[in-house]
Amino acid sequence: MFCNQCEQTAKGIACTKIGVCGKSDEVAALQDLLTYAVQGLSLVATEGRKVGVIDAAVNQFTVQAVFACLTNVDFDPRRFQNWLNRTVELREALKGKVKAAGGNVEFTAPAASFMPAPALDGLVSQGQRLDFMNSLDTNEDLRSLKQITVYGLRGLAAYADHAAILGKEDDSIYAYIHETMAELTKSGQSLEQLVGMTLKCGEVNLKAMELLDAGNTGTYGHPVPTAVPLGVKAGKAILISGHDLRDLELLLKQTEGKGINIYTHGEMLPTHGYPELKKYSHFFGHFGTAWQNQAKEFPQFPGAILFTTNCIQKPADSYKANVFTTGLVGWPDLIHIGDDKDFAPVIKRALELPGFAADEDKGSVLTGFARNTVLGVADKVIDAVKSKAIRHFFLVGGCDGAKPGRNYYTEFVEKVPADCMILTLACGKFRFFDKKLGDIGGIPRLLDVGQCNDAYSAIQIAVALAGAFNCGVNDLPLSMVLSWYEQKAVVILLTLFSLGIKDIRLGPSLPAFISPNVLNVLVENFACKPIAATPEEDLKAILG
Repeated sequence: MFCNQCEQTAKGIACTKIGVCGKSDEVAALQDLLTYAVQGLSLVATEGRKVGVIDAAVNQFTVQAVFACLTNVDFDPRRFQNWLNRTVELREALKGKVKAAGGNVEFTAPAASFMPAPALDGLVSQGQRLDFMNSLDTNEDLRSLKQITVYGLRGLAAYADHAAILGKEDDSIYAYIHETMAELTKSGQSLEQLVGMTLKCGEVNLKAMELLDAGNTGTYGHPVPTAVPLGVKAGKAILISGHDLRDLELLLKQTEGKGINIYTHGEMLPTHGYPELKKYSHFFGHFGTAWQNQAKEFPQFPGAILFTTNCIQKPADSYKANVFTTGLVGWPDLIHIGDDKDFAPVIKRALELPGFAADEDKGSVLTGFARNTVLGVADKVIDAVKSKAIRHFFLVGGCDGAKPGRNYYTEFVEKVPADCMILTLACGKFRFFDKKLGDIGGIPRLLDVGQCNDAYSAIQIAVALAGAFNCGVNDLPLSMVLSWYEQKAVVILLTLFSLGIKDIRLGPSLPAFISPNVLNVLVENFACKPIAATPEEDLKAILG
């Protein structure tokens, strides 16, 4: 096993026996093998586009297969066996279509003719022998850039899949993924070529996030500021975690009138701000924080638990019977809700469980400050900056995780001066989301922009402010202090780089897959830097 794709990888180098995330050596090998198999499919798809052969099923399958290899998504070996077999089926069928159209179907890359072993243990052996990440290149720096691109593609695939679920697609995104996966089968590229390919991943991801934003807001309306209860109501309960708004909508519809209250967890908190979701009277509040506390929080939840898309940890046996998954999420022995999205098993289990015995008030938090809301008060914000009532903006957001060091972000927010605003998004905010920081001129100092999926909103806020002040984003009184954990964060960082945004502080540790020389390129071109040992050091450097 060799896996270094997440922030908490063992010893800051790589997980080699079992993933810190809970991933087994078996699953790690299967993920590598699936990535390799998708390269073969991508070679054929790329040739197909040259002769006008574009297969929608191949496009959709590709983003799902790449997304399935992202941290905290699918840990079920049997599901990867199905992914691998389907990859080869689609590849061979597509070869026939491309050949019939006069296209090339002869390839030197072994990935294009890979055949999966018939049994699961054979597939695992194939993946272990492949040693995929280390085989990308013998040169450390070139391998580093290729790894960054692979991990960026996983994040991009996640956003593209989220958008496609809501009916928003763009073939140029699928084309980029196929072309880049195909390019990664080759060797001999220069450092400059690979840097360009890596930044292109961020550029394409901006388009994917724009599509996702259009899907979310076009379907459910623009989020509005909403106070979300942190307490509970007496009665039966279902908790939904992850990111998928469509799954939440369907769950709300299917539980209407059944006496079950729906609670969000983790990144689902911002869904309370969407008008078309908040209209359901049994959509009550938020329970718990983010994925790193699941083992502590979920045994306390007396109802059914539904995971969507990603952000899952291995459920303990004590409550495993209460846990269900949907979409790409999978753990062995958990009940998976299929594509029909019939949540009857979840509802049945919720009705069997005791639910909450009594109401409990634990206060509330505000969410719903996406771009439409913030830009709606842009004139007040601009006036406050000009009058020096607002001295500086901080975007403090990103992923959370269990490894020590993330208390930095809590302390940072607590120590930001009272004349500064804080925008936040993604699950990193659960280190400080319930802090009462007051307001400036009636505008809350802490603004929850949304999920990691809503990074597009944060970017548009920054772009709009730059336009209002007739300057570049880098000239704004704005600093980004980001935390990362998995591959969505990787591709968002690449998106920021593709936009030319500089002086980003990243932590709690730098990615193990970035070589010293590649890090120097990022520092020289984008002034990217690790967070300091203490928040005070960074605040002093930023504010003087």
